[in-house]
Formats: sequence, C-alpha cells, structure tokens
Amino acid sequence: MLKKIKNNYFLLIFIFLLLYFLFNLLSGQRGLISYFDKKVTLKNLKNQKLSLINQINDLDFKNSLLSDNLDLDYVEILIRERFLFGKKNEKIYILKK
Repeated sequence: MLKKIKNNYFLLIFIFLLLYFLFNLLSGQRGLISYFDKKVTLKNLKNQKLSLINQINDLDFKNSLLSDNLDLDYVEILIRERFLFGKKNEKIYILKK
C-alpha cells in the first residue's frame, strides 16, 4: 500500500490540487456562484439608482414650480388633489388604484 502511494505521489498531489482549485472556483466569497449573485445585486442597485435619480429630478421640477414665480396651474392641481377642492357645479371622482 505504501509502495503504491509512493509510486503515485505526483498523481495524488495533482488530484488534490485539482479538487482544491475546482472547489474554490465554484464556492467561496470569490467563487463563480458568488459572482453571479453579486452580478444580480449590481443590476438591482443600478435600477434602484436610476429610480432614485428620476424621483430626485421630479422633485426638483416640482420644487422649481413652487419657487418665487408661482405657477398657478400647478398650485391649482395641488389644491385639487390634496383638499378635493372643486369649482361650482363640478363633479369630482376619486379613483382608487
């Protein structure tokens, strides 16, 4: 038995190193599976970043409408939405999503 091990010493070392590298390639913090998980996380974070940038731009636009030079049409829209205010003989319908 010991004689067979000595004869196949390099083969055993090669098999051990091959298994070690394959295991580390597939698993671990820097493995292939972790790479795909991080790739999906990066994609989700980029989508979230775009969404937040769009929200910021929308809020900047609305803020600019309420600056020193008031946009009376926008103020009227805000009053109608928040206070359910309407003109005389006007019907207001509230749609729930």
